[in-house]
Amino acid sequence: MRMPPHRRSIRNSLILLSALGSVISMRAQNATAVTEPPPPKWKSSAAAGLTLTRGNSETVVLTANIATEKKWNKNELALGADGSYGEQDDVKSIETVHGFGQYNRLFTERAFGLFRVDALHDAIANVEYRVTLSSGLGYYFIKNKTTFLRSEVGPGVVFEKQGGETSTYMTLRVGERFEHQLTKTAKLWQSVEILPEVGDWENYIVNAEIGVDVAINSKWSLRTYVQDTYDNDPAPDRKHNDVKLVAGVGYKF
Repeated sequence: MRMPPHRRSIRNSLILLSALGSVISMRAQNATAVTEPPPPKWKSSAAAGLTLTRGNSETVVLTANIATEKKWNKNELALGADGSYGEQDDVKSIETVHGFGQYNRLFTERAFGLFRVDALHDAIANVEYRVTLSSGLGYYFIKNKTTFLRSEVGPGVVFEKQGGETSTYMTLRVGERFEHQLTKTAKLWQSVEILPEVGDWENYIVNAEIGVDVAINSKWSLRTYVQDTYDNDPAPDRKHNDVKLVAGVGYKF
């Protein structure tokens, strides 16, 4: 039995609409796949430096560090480690190992909460270990593609063994960090943090760093920086200040 003409017309229209809907759906899926931003990646770098002298004195100083960071949605995570070893006339002059991790949770585009952990071993300063756990609030005073300046403040606790004695005390961590892209190939950074003991303000530590990184190509760079640690209550027979100038080669991956 043949289908009436008006029914065939309706059937053909429905088939055409179904096919057209499928085409539109496929194109929408393809457009979504193209416009979606790629997932955030880790940005990592490593650097190493070696200094040798021979003659009236024989010295060797080896430094190395590695750092990585990731930013996604309202989260920022940074991890890093560095170490130094040196000898002068066969006597150990430097032996440090340091690591840190910091997580920031953005409340707004500029305000955030944070949790941070630092660990240090410094044989020459007679610090067997110093572990600092801190939390707090932070704010980006400047935040754009080439520059940022942020400050952080919050309570913390220090666990340390220095000069053969162990101690645990509360601290108030106050810090700031500045980074600026000077040119397409050169970056400047600077940071300072102060860690006083709550209840004994004469016992405090200041950590500071300033440096510049100049790219050779997309992967390799030349890096020079100065690190300064001031301990107002050092171990017996140890100096208050430790300054380290480092020059080396960096690699991004």
